[in-house]
Amino acid sequence: MNPTRRSLLFRGSVLLAGTILPVPFFKNLHGRPTLIETAEAQDLLDTMDEKSALRVLSDRPFNAETPVHLLDEPVTSAGNMFVRNNGSMPSREELSPDQWELLIDGEVERPQKFSISDLKNSFENISLQLQIECGGNGRRFYHPGANGNQWSFGAISCAEWTGVRLADVLAAAGIKSSAVYTAHYGVDRHLSGDPTKVPISRGVPMAKALDPHNLIAWEMNGDSIPYSNGYPLRLIVPGWPGSCSQKWLNRISLRDVVHDGPKMEGQSYRVPEFPVAPGTSVPDSAMKIIESMPVKSIITNPETGHRQAPGKPFEIRGHAWAGDNSVEKMDISIDFGSTWAPADLLPAKNKFAWQHWRAEISLPQAGYYEVWARATDSNGAAQPPVPPNWNPRGYLNNMQHRIAVIAV
Repeated sequence: MNPTRRSLLFRGSVLLAGTILPVPFFKNLHGRPTLIETAEAQDLLDTMDEKSALRVLSDRPFNAETPVHLLDEPVTSAGNMFVRNNGSMPSREELSPDQWELLIDGEVERPQKFSISDLKNSFENISLQLQIECGGNGRRFYHPGANGNQWSFGAISCAEWTGVRLADVLAAAGIKSSAVYTAHYGVDRHLSGDPTKVPISRGVPMAKALDPHNLIAWEMNGDSIPYSNGYPLRLIVPGWPGSCSQKWLNRISLRDVVHDGPKMEGQSYRVPEFPVAPGTSVPDSAMKIIESMPVKSIITNPETGHRQAPGKPFEIRGHAWAGDNSVEKMDISIDFGSTWAPADLLPAKNKFAWQHWRAEISLPQAGYYEVWARATDSNGAAQPPVPPNWNPRGYLNNMQHRIAVIAV
């Protein structure tokens, strides 16, 4: 058992699955004991094994982020894809792809159910590299802080997804002119255990829903979607908060109003309509729904703390992305932002894939340095050096990423 798994178990004689206790005790990262059903506990432990390289932020619900240097791969692998949950993951035993059905209903002419086989055989199958980023990525750097998972820079991924266009499936059901918003549902469970409650159900305006890059996906990187990332079927709505990309997808309903499901109301995935001072209490009426994510970049190589001989060139590289936009320019600095030099920026594999960048640098003399990265998008917006636009929930932090390098 690896240390991350072990840290979530009480020390002592509590064992799994019918040994000493029928229900294992877990201790979450806030120090509060929790009781987890045996099957759920085993699923959680299996997931921790599959995602052993990630940094666990919470166990109930299970959330884990990717150390940034592990995102160096061009396409995010299954083991390195971050995990974001709002409720309890469904049991693996209830996730049969052969019996899965997706319901399309609401403001449609012909409500329909599709099996995964129906989706594969009735619509064009496409594969796209698409980035998914949690709306709270970077939350830990806001001051005063916000409640929630304290993501640093690792709640981002860009895998290759295979599926069918959301727009094609909705068109097959006949979109009524009254449809203005989607509503997404999955089979994850509310933490309370109440089967009448839904942990999360978000949606997007129809204009975004009909973008041809949105996928109903059953495959990631040529294989089944990882269990904790939505197996056997999930929605991918790239460029917007990852919460729009419903996991374990079993229903999409079209609404004639802005969707008001769980995590669509109050201040969830919303920011103030106007700039506010840090720590300000903002009424719900003054909050707006987050749509496109801001321009952002990360340094994936070398790992922070790298030691390098002065005067010897070495490579800096990473990825950049910009929500609905593209990244037009990438710059790096080794003097705390006093001067900047351009990095080589590659075009995206397809729209909504992250863009790879690289630069070769050398450090002038022995000492401590920081490499800062700054992306600029197609609208001219650039990453700020500090967390921008404080907001009560700590969303949309796109501050410049930086690593330490020691010249010795």
